[in-house]
Amino acid sequence: MSSKHYLRARFFFIFPILLFAFACQYVHKPSNWDRTQVEIARDEFGVPHIFGKTDADVAYGLAWAHAEDDFATIQMTVLAGKGLAGRVFGEQGAAIDFFVHLLGTREIAKEKYEDSFSSEFKKVLEGYAAGLNDYAFAHPQEVLYKQSFPINPKEIASAYILSLAQMSGADRAVQAIVGGNVDLIPEDTLPKGSNAIAIHPSRTDTGEAFLAINSHQPLEGPVAWYEAHLHSEEGWNALGGLFPGGAMIFHGVNEHLGWAHTVNNPDFLDLYQLEINPKDNNQYRVDGEWLELEERTIWLKVKLWDLITIPVPKKVWKSIYGPTLVTDQGAFSIRFGALDRIGAPEQWWRMNKAKNFTEWKSAMNSMQLSNFNTVYADKYDTIFFVSNALLPKRTQGNDYSGTVPGNKKKTLWKEYHAFSELPQQVNPPSGYLYNTNHSPFKASSFSDNLNSEEYPVEMGFDLRDNNRSTRFRELMPDSGKISWEEFERIKYDQTLPSTLAFRTDMSKLFSLDSANYPDIEKHISTLKNWNKEASIESEGAALFAFIYYYWWDEFAKSGRSFETKLTEEEAVQGIRAAKGHFETQLGKELVGLGDYQKLVRGDKVLPIWGIDDVLTTIRSTPWENGMRKAAQGESYILMVKFGDGMPVIESINVYGASNRPESPHYADQMERFISRDLKPMTLDKAEVLRTAKRVYRPGE
Repeated sequence: MSSKHYLRARFFFIFPILLFAFACQYVHKPSNWDRTQVEIARDEFGVPHIFGKTDADVAYGLAWAHAEDDFATIQMTVLAGKGLAGRVFGEQGAAIDFFVHLLGTREIAKEKYEDSFSSEFKKVLEGYAAGLNDYAFAHPQEVLYKQSFPINPKEIASAYILSLAQMSGADRAVQAIVGGNVDLIPEDTLPKGSNAIAIHPSRTDTGEAFLAINSHQPLEGPVAWYEAHLHSEEGWNALGGLFPGGAMIFHGVNEHLGWAHTVNNPDFLDLYQLEINPKDNNQYRVDGEWLELEERTIWLKVKLWDLITIPVPKKVWKSIYGPTLVTDQGAFSIRFGALDRIGAPEQWWRMNKAKNFTEWKSAMNSMQLSNFNTVYADKYDTIFFVSNALLPKRTQGNDYSGTVPGNKKKTLWKEYHAFSELPQQVNPPSGYLYNTNHSPFKASSFSDNLNSEEYPVEMGFDLRDNNRSTRFRELMPDSGKISWEEFERIKYDQTLPSTLAFRTDMSKLFSLDSANYPDIEKHISTLKNWNKEASIESEGAALFAFIYYYWWDEFAKSGRSFETKLTEEEAVQGIRAAKGHFETQLGKELVGLGDYQKLVRGDKVLPIWGIDDVLTTIRSTPWENGMRKAAQGESYILMVKFGDGMPVIESINVYGASNRPESPHYADQMERFISRDLKPMTLDKAEVLRTAKRVYRPGE
């Protein structure tokens, strides 16, 4: 036989095997999960209450119910965790896939999965994966990319790693490397904010503990809140918020206790500059020894014009310091804890199931969750605060605030600070604890606050206040008792503090001499007389909001730091821009905030209160006809009273329980959200079933 005929025969012999192997890789069939052990009860607002015999059954039901409400967004998380986002979302998705490959989240999940999770929790992830896979199998027309299913627990773990890596600033570090400006990691263009408040029973007029869970997340997308109640016969009974792809409550309440997260920003991550061998670009020197960079070529599959998918090759590297990129400016590695410890999902699950402070703190002490300030309250007279962070134990004497030398092992850390070493307080004499993304050393009254000098500088904790922390301190008395109504008024306050604490000093706006600027005399007067309240009717709030976003955009375009001060000329420029915009777009020199800023969902458009960094924060983006649309801030709100018996719970979500426009629960909470009329919720299974509008099993 000639070589030509031999090769052809070999091809026809091998091709069916390859085809079979490729097909087997994507075999998708029903899991045969026992759905008779899973029950979903929908209340009048469509919120799912999931009941199961086991925790795994509950996870299965959560996956199914959440997919009923928002399968499209869940798939964004699935695709990202599997490194397949570019096949659906084009260049933007390919950027996520590149990040996944660079960090090696899938490989890390495979390597660490068995040792990072208990056998009990693996069943939870298996149940969640089965629920998603079965929903996808039953609804193939909703699947965005066929090969993304089935998903397995390790791929779910990869998605968690990716999310916490982003929370640790890894995405911005990569932007800095690629952008050639490693000395300045770019700021988060949509910084995440939140409020968390706990009041000890000794400070309330009813003798109950009060807890406000008040995260300021994006209103839509993969990190927007979804509300659920999870209840098993194995002791899981928790209600609260989670993100698409989440298999448990991230923050919320159970029968005994509750907790709230806010985003923190200590020094999670180090960026190292390597010393490359001028004679060999694949070598870097550490302590006088040349080491080899690990180099890989990855193939990104990018969908273009909704027609074709093309492969794009990219190179990534790895050094002893971590994931590495080589650019014209040099070679740089990033190192942070979220790639090392991947057990955050189980830690959250154990927090969900804790029966008291000791059990809950034991879960926190595992230090698998790499981020978040956390405020806690329970029915047993305990309140607690910690600025939780997986922080490396760095060698003192080196500057870790900027780029770190990657040519000596003494900068290569391998251990982390213990939970006990983090800033934390329990039951301070003041009787309250709070965080609004400000300094963890200012979590209570001045007399009870921690001393920042007792913590290593390399930890990088924030030392300053913001407007929300300053305003809370103005409102919260250091003595006496407060009522639930007073607590709600504090939570819903919409006024800036008497002395502003924005990163940009905007005080010049309020000190202009109108005689020097007759064309904007009315606007100068409006700002001077503004009571700093961001109410729907306020013309001062609308004017200030326009100027705030105007300079936010100008700074972003020019690269100017937000840590600056508006000059008189810039203050005047901003006011004139506002006047021109309002006149040409809205037909008036001045407008109320609600005429300028809207809450929008489908065809429903409502005026909304709030500006950036008031306690009721609303951040907005340009919308239509010169108006702005709320995009981030007040979203899922959970208010809890702990006394005898079950906790008393009220909640609201900004839009509704469903992300499907055809659902009656797509926008049915909006009016209540605007009017601050929270809905009652309960952990009582019998009460849930008694009042449920629909009770069914997955697939029925």
